[in-house]
Amino acid sequence: MNYEEALQFVHSTNKFGSKLGLQNITKLTELLGNPQDSYKIIHVAGTNGKGSISNMIHDVLLSSGYKTGLFISPYLEEFTEMIQVNKQLIDKESFGSITTIIKEKIDIMIEEGYNHPTEFEIMTGIGLKYFQEKKIDFLVLEVGLGGRIDATNVVNNTLVSVISSISFDHMEFLGDTLEKIAFEKAGIIKKDSNVVIYPQDENITNAIKSVANEKNANVYETDKKEIIKLKGDLTGQWFQYKKTDVFNLPEVKISLLGEHQLYNALTALRALEVIKEAGYEISVKSVLEGLKNCRFAGRFEILNAKPIVIIDGGHNIDGIEYFSKAVKDNFKDKKIVLFWGMLKDKNPEAVLSYIIPLCKEVYTLTPNNPRAMKSEELAELFNKHSDLEATPLDDYNKIITILNNTDKENVVAFVGSLYMIGDVRKLILENFKLND
Repeated sequence: MNYEEALQFVHSTNKFGSKLGLQNITKLTELLGNPQDSYKIIHVAGTNGKGSISNMIHDVLLSSGYKTGLFISPYLEEFTEMIQVNKQLIDKESFGSITTIIKEKIDIMIEEGYNHPTEFEIMTGIGLKYFQEKKIDFLVLEVGLGGRIDATNVVNNTLVSVISSISFDHMEFLGDTLEKIAFEKAGIIKKDSNVVIYPQDENITNAIKSVANEKNANVYETDKKEIIKLKGDLTGQWFQYKKTDVFNLPEVKISLLGEHQLYNALTALRALEVIKEAGYEISVKSVLEGLKNCRFAGRFEILNAKPIVIIDGGHNIDGIEYFSKAVKDNFKDKKIVLFWGMLKDKNPEAVLSYIIPLCKEVYTLTPNNPRAMKSEELAELFNKHSDLEATPLDDYNKIITILNNTDKENVVAFVGSLYMIGDVRKLILENFKLND
């Protein structure tokens, strides 16, 4: 298959939906020769922040001279963003050739009575095989959904597991309490391995530690007091890392905005300490360079200066809370022009208390997903709770007209589902005259 044929084949398997469980992916990787055993893995699970933590760890390992793979989901603009090596997306030729191999293995699976793998299982297989072909040293592997029975949990060669911030999400799959959700996320922890935990409520941490203890895994907790923010502006944040027994760091800069990114950086640093203590070379210089250079599109990302245009993939209540705090931290009491779109199952009504106080103008959008709340419904929901009236947009192209006519001193923010954010980001970069 060429790239277009391979892409069509992968997308055609979307009809098989999302099926949690390891039977299919285990068989597929066995038929591929278990490529996931060829490199060391940093496995990252959680509700919010796992993409940021994954990118930070990846960029520091890259700065340290290691050939490093990155598997993240969902993608923002290009499907192949999910599979990267040293910041380069999988090339189209490799995508086509590996998908051809995968299809042959799937035919064998079907003949043997297995279910057809889902789109995510296939992408996981493509990624694991590609990383083997590229002879990477490390793979930073982000979980798709949950952890315990997510397709990425087919891996065993895990150097460290990382559990990011946990909150209510995908409750139909993961459970109706934070402890149940934490248990599912902690399912990535391997026997006699290491786990790093983002600083969060004790009940969540205890649920993770309980799983770790059963597996005789070393637990590395983090504490928000280990990070002291020194200053910040729209180019980034500077902080002091107080734990000095592994990395004795001077002032550290991250380019990602929002208080939560400081704690994501703290979690990434603790994971990097575990890697260093396992015998791998990671210098202070590479830590500083990697964290400073780390960018993650769509995470409180500043696209333009006048007017300020922000893109943020805060798609659930915790994500919107982080977004709200970042707006207040960076723009004080200044009211914003907001474009908002969410999926129905992310409980849009619950986030209104964070959104309404921020705004002076509101537009709603429909994310490109069957589970999306229509822009008209979202506007109606907003208007029911606010004196400010939201305007539903039925066409993304109207965004450019609004941007072209907005006051240059305005702060304009797009927040919500990544299925909306990716499309909006591409539209703005291609059609709006940006300035520094």
